[in-house]
Amino acid sequence: MRIVDPASSSAAAARTLSPRPRSLEGVTIALLDNSKPNASVLLERVGALLAARSGARTVRAWGKPGSSIAASPAVLEEIAGAARVALTASAD
Repeated sequence: MRIVDPASSSAAAARTLSPRPRSLEGVTIALLDNSKPNASVLLERVGALLAARSGARTVRAWGKPGSSIAASPAVLEEIAGAARVALTASAD
């Protein structure tokens, strides 16, 4: 039997957030829908408002196959290559 201590330290590496852009003018905003009910509604509205107020060039949406499933590395790479900022949301 293997006993696991749930209070042990995390093996996840610490990461640094990317710097925020000074402006969203002319950039593409990515939306990553986690597939929960109403997440797309929330993201689309926030994305549209943000683009209208900031002068973003466009808003593009991507989706995950389910809320409990991580976005694939290919999807994350595509988002990173296509957009300067990304938003994700959880809703019900």
